[in-house]
Amino acid sequence: MAVNLKLLTAQVVAMFVIFALVLFLTAGTIAWLAGWAFLVLFFGFTIAITLWLLQHNPGLLTERMTGFSKPNRKRWDTIFFALVNILFLAWLILMPLDAVRFHWSQVPGWLQIASAILMLFSFYLFFVTFRENSYLSPVVRIQEERGQTVVTTGPYHYVRHPMYAAALIFLLCTSLLLGSWYGIVLGLLLIGGIAFRAVQEERTLQAELAGYDEYMKQVRYRIIPYVW
Repeated sequence: MAVNLKLLTAQVVAMFVIFALVLFLTAGTIAWLAGWAFLVLFFGFTIAITLWLLQHNPGLLTERMTGFSKPNRKRWDTIFFALVNILFLAWLILMPLDAVRFHWSQVPGWLQIASAILMLFSFYLFFVTFRENSYLSPVVRIQEERGQTVVTTGPYHYVRHPMYAAALIFLLCTSLLLGSWYGIVLGLLLIGGIAFRAVQEERTLQAELAGYDEYMKQVRYRIIPYVW
């Protein structure tokens, strides 16, 4: 499947510009080492996983790029996605305000470094999830045109939503890497939104994807093993 490289490049560049402008304009300075570290780590991974998908799974990459425009996307998910994006933007704005402009938080340097290392683990979990699930759309929909089936291998053997598990780690680690305790507060709200979406997504999969009921009986936990 051919990937629209111009659209792909535009999406990655636009995301980088938005992230950088929000972080550094809100911080009021570009002399923010943690901010640059975050951008290097996050977009280093974004580019790496994009190149991997381009070579190994262009169909999934196309779905990630265009899934938002598909007609069978669930309406509740469209509303949810808009609200979460607003909250995510507020989260990005709050952290530089907290850590740099007003210095409300004081996060120890060792904890920022540890969080950066743990963030790499979240990227690995994202990667193995992409590797195992060729139907990892950014929206809730059944991909009948791609022959979607239930995925039970890799991290899906342990939790039903490993990408959400990776997102949980990423959100908490980003707040600490950027030096913002208040970022964790909004991060927890985002995690609550992720938990809500996991439940709603499962209802769709139970109703419309053959075999998902049986999979839920085999894998009990949604995001955190032995917890939930």
